[in-house]
Amino acid sequence: MPDSLTLFDLQPGKTVLGRFDVVRPHRHGGMSAVFEVLDGGERRELQVFPAAMFEGEPQARSFAERMQLWREVDSPRVSKVREAWCQADGTALLLTDFPVGRSLRDWLNDHGRMDPPQVRELGLALLDGLGAIHAAGCVHGDVKPNTVFVDSNGGAQLVDGGVTSGLWDAKHLGDKTALIGTPFYAPVEQFGGEAPDVRSDVYNVATVLYELCTGVVPWPGKSFLEVFQSKLQPKPPRMAERAPGVEVPAALEDAITLGLMAEARDRYPNAGAFADRLAAAEI
Repeated sequence: MPDSLTLFDLQPGKTVLGRFDVVRPHRHGGMSAVFEVLDGGERRELQVFPAAMFEGEPQARSFAERMQLWREVDSPRVSKVREAWCQADGTALLLTDFPVGRSLRDWLNDHGRMDPPQVRELGLALLDGLGAIHAAGCVHGDVKPNTVFVDSNGGAQLVDGGVTSGLWDAKHLGDKTALIGTPFYAPVEQFGGEAPDVRSDVYNVATVLYELCTGVVPWPGKSFLEVFQSKLQPKPPRMAERAPGVEVPAALEDAITLGLMAEARDRYPNAGAFADRLAAAEI
């Protein structure tokens, strides 16, 4: 494959690297530019991580090698990683299947919240995806509405799995330097720089489900410090406190709350245990 590509090359209608037909910019990946491309007629996403993100080609290569592990994750609930590689100039590229529908963040912006049966259905889909991720020895590391895609038929997919923690690892930043993830969705331990793990993924999903039920995240606060301080409570506030007038079945709320405990040891040990409790909740 040709080993030269810049963001200036990724114009709709162009063919890049002798292989990818660029359709359009697709979404903002935070740390990457993401494009819809056709790869031999197959609709894919091509994520481009600029060389400036890395301190040389060895870091970019380390990131690409880490992302190659995600090729082993095989679930309709997880956007499939097809290839990961880096260029001589230190630009890293990630090729994945094109996600279904639109982001859950866009859905929330339009609708505000979901009905309890929909919340349970989506939660079970996400936990099924996490189960496949964890079975492959990987951790998503940053589940939030922007990294969940949904369609009108109830389909759901996780995207960007491992990207945040993969960049952290490639840069050799250590275990305790800064927050990995997104403050509103990350557990307390990650505020101290702990690497994401199975229980932090559980916490991420529980936070998303709480927001779907109520239209708001569990913990109030506008600044990093305010959010952190509110998360020091042993368990989240009741949904009726955060969203007066919104009625959520007690069994569903209790199932979600157990994934949101401040102490990691008090949460579900894995995605399967969370799914079992969620599936059994009477709605």
